[in-house]
Amino acid sequence: MSAPILTLLAYAMIIVFMALIMTKRLSVLTALIIVPILTGLLAGFGGALGPMMLDGVRAIAPTGIMLAFAIIYFGLMIDVGLFEPVVRLVVRLVGGDPVRTVIGTAVLALTVSLDGDGSTTYLIVTAAMLPLYKRLGLSRLVLASVIMQAGCIMNILPWGGPTARAAAALKLDVRDLFVPMIPAMLAGAAWVIFVAWRLGLSERARLGVHPVPEDEVLPADAGSRAEAEAARRPKLFWFNLALTFLLMGSLVAGLLPLPILFMTACAVALAVNYPNLAEQRDRVAAHAGNALAVAGVIFAAGVFTGILSGTKMIDAMAHSVVNLVPPALGPHLAVITAVLSVPFTFFISNDAFYYGVVPILAEAGSHYGISVVEIGRAALVGQAVHLLSPLVPSTYLLVGLCGVELGDHQKFTLKWTLGAAGVLLVITLLTGVVPLTGGGMPR
Repeated sequence: MSAPILTLLAYAMIIVFMALIMTKRLSVLTALIIVPILTGLLAGFGGALGPMMLDGVRAIAPTGIMLAFAIIYFGLMIDVGLFEPVVRLVVRLVGGDPVRTVIGTAVLALTVSLDGDGSTTYLIVTAAMLPLYKRLGLSRLVLASVIMQAGCIMNILPWGGPTARAAAALKLDVRDLFVPMIPAMLAGAAWVIFVAWRLGLSERARLGVHPVPEDEVLPADAGSRAEAEAARRPKLFWFNLALTFLLMGSLVAGLLPLPILFMTACAVALAVNYPNLAEQRDRVAAHAGNALAVAGVIFAAGVFTGILSGTKMIDAMAHSVVNLVPPALGPHLAVITAVLSVPFTFFISNDAFYYGVVPILAEAGSHYGISVVEIGRAALVGQAVHLLSPLVPSTYLLVGLCGVELGDHQKFTLKWTLGAAGVLLVITLLTGVVPLTGGGMPR
């Protein structure tokens, strides 16, 4: 098939894929499988599609396994009460000072967001802090804003989703994308705390300081509390903390492949905290839905990327993109990718961006001496704004829990998240994680 027709089919596949997801005509998992198969058939690759898809699934299998076990592991750590002391400490420390309360919210949200699941963070942090906000009269827009900003930064964690998607789409080791981004993430977390301080000062000027007894602000849902108490293991707190630190240290040091680390940590956590077989089944079942949903999409992405690569559609699109990039801007494609990732991840889903757009930018960048991993890191900058998107289901959970309107939340939070994106970009440029200029001439 001629290159122009292949290019046309490739762009049509991306557009149809994005449209189906954005209009909710198909689920992400379904669209990732059906759309590329139909496109491949139209392109005349019917007999070769099977091996292409299998190659794609094999390439991203480690990422899917890692995500599934990471979700289960951090779910278990929440079940056993690893984060409970942090919740109680924050509530104790903030007292009735709006500044301390908002900063405490940021610290708590950043901590709980280590599990990489936005829904879990929203549930835990709002359960802990909303009663205090109501009691003090603090703005619930501030609560929603600070929690989401923390989630945006921590969403870059490998098990948060975007990094794993980028790794899967570009066939990279997740560690190669994530570890160099840690300084930028730390700067982003500092930005969140700075914003919390600014918002807290505004609330203190509006309301003053009114100390509140601790027993007036703790959650009081008897049913959920009783269920949670049955799963907690306070006597094993230090063991679980040590296990989690060991896991994180091993991850950064690269002692073992990420899937093996999380599988091993999961097995140890289950065996020690829940030696009874029935309890183990209950705990795994409690988190299996989230794990399967995420892993299923990752494996479906293997079909998409396998066909995109096997049919050479990605090459055809990349060449067309390269032809559209002015020679003067080509060497700066990494920075361009970082800037574009902000509107792209807001107006389209992470799946559409990382599986449909980033591979094209990565191939185009290679023509200007910019490596695939550098484009992948640049594409993560937009996560600072992504959770504000109306396409993110967990966003509706947050605004619902806080009792605010989505439009008001977006207007209130957007400038701060854009600031966070700017911080991520500046730090990645300063540390060389994202190059300002590519290392070669266009090819």
